[in-house]
Amino acid sequence: MHFPLFGELIVILGLAAGILFLFRRFRLPGILGFILTGMIAGPHGLGWVKEVEEVEAMAEIGVVFLLFVIGMEFSLKKLASLGRTVFVGGLLQALLTIGAVHGTLHLFGMATGPAIFIGFLVTLSSTAIVLRVLQEQGRMNAPHGRVATAILIFQDIIVVPMMLVTPMLAGQSSDITGDLVLLGGKMLLLVVLVFISGRFIVPRLLHQAIKGKGNELFIITIVVICFAAAFATQALGLSLALGAFFAGLVISETEHAYHATGIVLPFHELFMSFFFVSIGMLVDVSRFLEHPFLIIGLLLLMTLVKVMAAMVAVLVLRYPFRTALMSGLALFQLGEFGFILAIPGLRSGLLSEAHYQLFLAVAILSMAATPFMLEYAEAITRKAILLFLPRKVVRRMYRLEEMRKGQDRELSKVQRDHVVIIGYGLNGRNVASAAMNAQIECLVIEEDPDLAHKAQARGLKVLVGDAANPHLLEVAHVERARAVVVAVSEGAKRIVANVRAHSATVHIIARIRYVREAEELYAAGANEVIPEEFETSIQIFHRLLRKYLVPEDRIKELVANCRSDHYGVLTGRTANKVRAGKPAEAPQKDMEIVTLTVTMGRGKVVGRTLGESGIRERYGATVLAIRRDGRYITNVNGSVRILTDDVLYLLGAPDALARLDSELR
Repeated sequence: MHFPLFGELIVILGLAAGILFLFRRFRLPGILGFILTGMIAGPHGLGWVKEVEEVEAMAEIGVVFLLFVIGMEFSLKKLASLGRTVFVGGLLQALLTIGAVHGTLHLFGMATGPAIFIGFLVTLSSTAIVLRVLQEQGRMNAPHGRVATAILIFQDIIVVPMMLVTPMLAGQSSDITGDLVLLGGKMLLLVVLVFISGRFIVPRLLHQAIKGKGNELFIITIVVICFAAAFATQALGLSLALGAFFAGLVISETEHAYHATGIVLPFHELFMSFFFVSIGMLVDVSRFLEHPFLIIGLLLLMTLVKVMAAMVAVLVLRYPFRTALMSGLALFQLGEFGFILAIPGLRSGLLSEAHYQLFLAVAILSMAATPFMLEYAEAITRKAILLFLPRKVVRRMYRLEEMRKGQDRELSKVQRDHVVIIGYGLNGRNVASAAMNAQIECLVIEEDPDLAHKAQARGLKVLVGDAANPHLLEVAHVERARAVVVAVSEGAKRIVANVRAHSATVHIIARIRYVREAEELYAAGANEVIPEEFETSIQIFHRLLRKYLVPEDRIKELVANCRSDHYGVLTGRTANKVRAGKPAEAPQKDMEIVTLTVTMGRGKVVGRTLGESGIRERYGATVLAIRRDGRYITNVNGSVRILTDDVLYLLGAPDALARLDSELR
């Protein structure tokens, strides 16, 4: 049996792998690699792929999985907790962008429906690319990173109503009022079904599916729920993607949400690659060459509109001008959801073929430019501030800059043998407090101005900015420091590498969330890496061994071995062996330690000595210590007398201790 698609899949995936390898070297987004694959292999390129419809079918599955994953990631509770930055900022950005695009296109004679639809396309930015670049740069927790993320979340949400409104904009309805009522009824029915499924059906179904060994049943159940929901919404006259979104939303409210997301993500990644490949197949490169200046002009105009709209939205939320401009620069590009939305727009006539090709060209160029825009966003912002601010303000800024340089020079005179703390979150604050109590000179580097102000209020020396910035590390004089504490998780690897590049001798201690990140940080130059995940495990490990009466010095040895092995003991990959001739003591499984309070009613022991009480002879229990009036009696022998309100610390077999407690009541 001959499967022509099979060979073409090999061509697509093989070509994509090669392109992605090159793109990684030049720090270009992977999405563009898949689009370029489609452009080369598609009908407008070398024509290697003939089964375009089959590829588009797999692309449709990719869209279904994409909305499904988004639904699982955004629960209703989470959305409600995100607050006004998401809903107010996101809504303002969308309305301003749609309004500006519609107004501009209307002036050129475009009809209302297509103009609004193009406004929809322009509104959406690339969640995948922006978040990836921000994460690589370690700026997710920076003010502009948080704001941009919030607006992107809102954009991901409004894709769903945009898809529902698209047929109406296309004039496919003769009775708009009736269609809106019908749409409202369908949505109400869908919400009811979602509520019933989420409350009574899906949690029980997943609970049963996850029982037993293996994930086969659970995987099949998740995929069936996703596809069944997509099919149901299609049967109601709504989109496949909408059903997948609601299915993900239902699963997000269950205890199995994270497990389900981890299972679906590989499917999502694979089929979404085919979606972007299918987009690339639609690109006619000749159109690029025919209208290069038009495409560049549209790109610049679109950038201006999107940056200004985002800036206004962020300024309304009372963020500083700097944060507003950097957020706008982060959101200037067109997004992957625009591709999803553009296809039904093309089919319904809201987009002509020419307009669609222009959209693809501008979208691809803007996506390609995103990493570079974010790299130079801070420099652009600085130039813009100096350009647009009044001369008096600029002169004052220059004076402040000179003052800052003077402070830096003063700092350089005294700063030596200090500790540099990068990040003033919870861990950074704790380290700073400990250093101050120990009278160790410390300097804090913090990107968030609010946190920096809090550090300054405590009398700490603070530098505001990104610790990955080489100049900032120079000002902090890390080469003279005794130690550097990296108390941030985002961008920790990049920061450690830059610190190590400045000094080969400074002792670097880095805090991370998960142990799997430790090896990368050691490779980057960290001397010590402390994963929060496994320090918690170590504390549990410590208490567990104490419960089994393992000697304290032995516990300390085991914990030290675990840490020196980069937590290999707990991950199952131990490299350091326990010293020969000193095997681990077997835990005393048949013994435990309990406390017993001597009340007035325990007449059998009150007023008697330990020897007279018969506790050891009758129950085989040993009194380890006695707490009396807030003091501990540890030198316990048979002559010690038991008094009312004493607390006895007893070692013995559980059954015997329970019997002792019962008989003394």
